[in-house]
Amino acid sequence: MSSNAAPGHGAFSLSGKVALVTGAGRGIGAEVARTLSAAGAAVMLTDIDSAGVEQVAAQIGSAGGSAVSMVQDVTREDHWEQVIAQTVARLGGLDVLVNNAGVESMSFVTDTTLEEFRRIMTVNVDGVFLGIKHAVRAMRPGGAAGRGGSIVNLSSAAGFIGTPGLSAYCASKGAVRLLTKATAVECAALKTGIRINSVHPGIVKTPMGDSVMGGMVRLGMVPDAATADAAMAMAHPVGIAEPRDVANAVLFLASDASRKTTGSEQMVDSGMTAQ
Repeated sequence: MSSNAAPGHGAFSLSGKVALVTGAGRGIGAEVARTLSAAGAAVMLTDIDSAGVEQVAAQIGSAGGSAVSMVQDVTREDHWEQVIAQTVARLGGLDVLVNNAGVESMSFVTDTTLEEFRRIMTVNVDGVFLGIKHAVRAMRPGGAAGRGGSIVNLSSAAGFIGTPGLSAYCASKGAVRLLTKATAVECAALKTGIRINSVHPGIVKTPMGDSVMGGMVRLGMVPDAATADAAMAMAHPVGIAEPRDVANAVLFLASDASRKTTGSEQMVDSGMTAQ
């Protein structure tokens, strides 16, 4: 369990609400699920990693939270239909969706295969599109849940700036950024009661963050791991974020504390894009 206690009262309370978090088997997704649970939400956790997501759900349950888990491939529309139907049936609704599941790999654009580019776009963009599509159907008036809510999409600082070796990842996260804005204004215009926002971390202390650092060395962008660490420290003026920092930003956007916030970009990049 996280030692970071999320605010579980006032405008930040999620008491009585139901949240669905994808990619919740480890890293940021797992911490988001714990944080939303600590704020009072009943949580459906999904991941392609069945063992990982079951373990996180069990941890939340042991801490007194309400959590269930399912295996989900976010690129499959039938999985989205099943997961949302089960979330509503087992937990009593759907008020928050966190589209966290994502992948990255590092290669220079001249060495990136079309297959790998498409894989990254399919998981990172198609997965978010399908999540928004089916969550909105459930959350809007007349839907299976029908009480509006909040959708939070995990993008990245890489959705704002270019990074050598991450062209496919940058393209996918830029797409998530504008997909968020387009669907946010559409949901507002249609009076759905659904807000949609994106969160943009820089490097975070997770296995994916470690992979990027290792990729810098592998591609010859820096001579060794120590140099990669120094470069990343300089790129993040207030220090590299931990998963709890991202989770707290998600909590803000999931809660009524952000009730007039939609189509926004919440930066959790430690000042990376401000330089």
